[in-house]
Amino acid sequence: MIRVNLDVELAKKKMSSSELAEKVGITTANISILKTGKAKAVRFSTLDSICKALDCQPGDILEYVDDEE
Repeated sequence: MIRVNLDVELAKKKMSSSELAEKVGITTANISILKTGKAKAVRFSTLDSICKALDCQPGDILEYVDDEE
């Protein structure tokens, strides 16, 4: 499964979800869906914008975790 560590990156950068949403150009509801891992997909353009806003790499936000562990 893919674990989303967006909340960790937001905390590191001391940025709120609403501030990120404004910088990325998506709703705070969509940021919340991403943070909770309930998103079924994410556009590369959105991921690009999030990484730019947080000055991070995609791997800082998304992590593969083996379901069997």
